[in-house]
Amino acid sequence: MLTRRERLLRTLRGEEVDRPPVCFYEINGLLENPGDPDPFNIFSHPSWQPLLNLAAEKTDRIVMQRVPFRNAPPDPHAERTRWHVYEDDNGSRLMVRALRTARKTLVMRTRQDRDVNTVWTIEHLLKSAEDLEDYLTLPPPQPGGEPDVAQVLEVEKRLADTGIVMLDTGDPLCSVAPLFDMAEYTVVAMTEPKLFRRALDYVAPAIYERTAAAARALPGRLWRIYGPEYASPPYLPPSLFREYVVNYVKPMVDIIHAAGGYARIHSHGRLHDILDLIVETGCMGLDPIEPPPQGDVSLAYVRQRYGERLVLFGNLEISEIENMPHDAFAQRVDQALRDGTAGKGRGFVLMPSSAPYGRVLSGHTVRNYEIIVERVERLEN
Repeated sequence: MLTRRERLLRTLRGEEVDRPPVCFYEINGLLENPGDPDPFNIFSHPSWQPLLNLAAEKTDRIVMQRVPFRNAPPDPHAERTRWHVYEDDNGSRLMVRALRTARKTLVMRTRQDRDVNTVWTIEHLLKSAEDLEDYLTLPPPQPGGEPDVAQVLEVEKRLADTGIVMLDTGDPLCSVAPLFDMAEYTVVAMTEPKLFRRALDYVAPAIYERTAAAARALPGRLWRIYGPEYASPPYLPPSLFREYVVNYVKPMVDIIHAAGGYARIHSHGRLHDILDLIVETGCMGLDPIEPPPQGDVSLAYVRQRYGERLVLFGNLEISEIENMPHDAFAQRVDQALRDGTAGKGRGFVLMPSSAPYGRVLSGHTVRNYEIIVERVERLEN
């Protein structure tokens, strides 16, 4: 029997494995800390412990890590930025960012609730194309510094033979699109392509340099590149996916692969019209391949047409885990396993599209996670 680490690495290399790996995506039973007294730590609730134990003991763990940099040049926006963090009467944490440009002060507001493991943007920094023009008058993000690999190496040491680290980075689009609310972003991206390319060019050099430095310092790792979904249908047409994603992500993929790494593209939602473009980036993996109606292609379709080029990660929906009756969900898992391994293909990792984010985890949800593991273990040689 392969170790969990060996199973994952063989899958990435397109080699034979004893069974498909199974990963719970963000849930790994390693980085969650139930003992952390922070009131915003949802994992402190006892209902999470069975799932954290299951992830630690039974899954092929892929632990996401960002690579911090030391001795980096000062953030050119920092001296122009004021932050105000406070809690409201409900105990939610609110943060206000005020960024001063030559013409105005741009404001962003976020909120984090104690029982929900996410941060909501309730006011976006940019409200118009004119705001973006103003933003681009500021000095751009500065590359430089050295990757601090200590944390990644420590996580790998703790994982031992139970899994691998996955280095995590956004693409240039993911640095620009979230500056707007989704409606305004799509308008600006559609109607102001020259301006929008200027914005991508503004952030890209620092992203490329840091990706290259991290890839050289930590060669041979799996990477996740997130952000392409901002240009997927129905938000933007495929022609703009090529312009805003392929042209900017391919250099990142090339950098990662040159260092012996494995670049995986993360893109929720509709894939049918952009799958050829995703392949053009040169990536070796794709997640989470959401089934209809969230997506618009089946896992079987992607496996048949692209499985020899790509390791496929997916394609269970978190809503299925939380809501489907156990018998029906077991059939859904079996279908994903059949579709993800049918015919020829580089590899398949069974994985949900995301993770629960509420403080109290239902017993029903935990049981469906157990079913995932049980159905995979039936395939073990």
